[in-house]
Amino acid sequence: MRNKNRGEILFLAVPETLRGRVFDVAGGSDSPYSSAPLGAEGFFIDPDIPLPMQVPDEGADAARAALEDLSWEAIVSGMLRVVVGGEAREDWIDYYRRFVLAVRPAIMGEFTEAAVLKARNGDFDLALEILDSLRGLFPASPSVRLNRALVMEQRARFAEKQGGPRAGTQAEEAFAEAENAYAEAMSLQPPFPEVWFNAGFFFLDRKDFARARECFSLYADRAEDESGDGFEERPDAVEKKRRALAVIREIDASGLEDESFREAYALVREGEEEAGMRRIRDFIERRPEVWNGWFVLGWALRRLGRWGDAAAAFERALELGGGNGDTLNELAICLTETGDFRGARRRLEAALREDCENVKIISNLGVLALKTGNEKEAAAFFRTVLEIDPGDPVAGEYLENAKPE
Repeated sequence: MRNKNRGEILFLAVPETLRGRVFDVAGGSDSPYSSAPLGAEGFFIDPDIPLPMQVPDEGADAARAALEDLSWEAIVSGMLRVVVGGEAREDWIDYYRRFVLAVRPAIMGEFTEAAVLKARNGDFDLALEILDSLRGLFPASPSVRLNRALVMEQRARFAEKQGGPRAGTQAEEAFAEAENAYAEAMSLQPPFPEVWFNAGFFFLDRKDFARARECFSLYADRAEDESGDGFEERPDAVEKKRRALAVIREIDASGLEDESFREAYALVREGEEEAGMRRIRDFIERRPEVWNGWFVLGWALRRLGRWGDAAAAFERALELGGGNGDTLNELAICLTETGDFRGARRRLEAALREDCENVKIISNLGVLALKTGNEKEAAAFFRTVLEIDPGDPVAGEYLENAKPE
């Protein structure tokens, strides 16, 4: 079994030195594994089930020769690889799960913390690899599925903020994967209410208000079911229920479940701006007080290069309460194109206060600085972009070609 990036899995016979109880083999009462809640003392290493060991392709012979000195980390690493990939008989995989939990009883907390840290630092692939290991160990765990969906959502949002010709496509692909991860987590039985709560905000951000409402409604209903069972003593749960009900009321009051709104947003996102405008104008005619409709109209107009009309639509969205970073950034782009550099700067600075690490906003400030002839300031903005995202193509190209100061 070979993987050019991860080496080979060898199934090796259990040496004499590793036969018996994990508790005894690991060092008895002085072992860090002796207090395993899953019963390391009672877990016996089965001599008839081989040990999987992950080694570089060229290291197979050396691995066999060093079998007597096999480390616990090497054993766990090999077992995790097999559990995740299903590269063994099902009864062996179940045994490997129990083996890992006997040797590393705190692995759930350790790996979850590591995944969160990696995601926070932008290493999403490694974070997901760690969570996939946990998913292999705990296939029915809803918290593992939820954490995986959250990391995939983080990765999608990060991709959405990037520049470059394929940024939009990459972000949409990442969002589709995150949506699938949420769907997988929501399909588990019994249901895990925290998944519904987080999925609600995911769909809310994606402007899929019907599905967002459904998720928040499911969460609120489950919270209602748990009332009187210690629910009121959990301030976080009470607050989440309040937020879920508030979102439901806002969606209902604004008519955001409207089919024309959903279709309009999807059409513009897919590059069908003209068709999207027709659908959103129908929504605005019936719901002129809802800022979201004006935002989608402005978004379509901006993508068509109708800068003045788009700016007017975004201004109307702001007047109606849609003063978030996205609206401000979109408006600033339009004002920059119409030559209102001062207005564009004011809007971008306001947007940056909303989202201080959004590379699209910082990059747009750099572009605006260039348009106003301030190359030194532009370089500072683009350097900031590269600190957040070293692979940003716009900032990298500018700094590479910039004149030395």
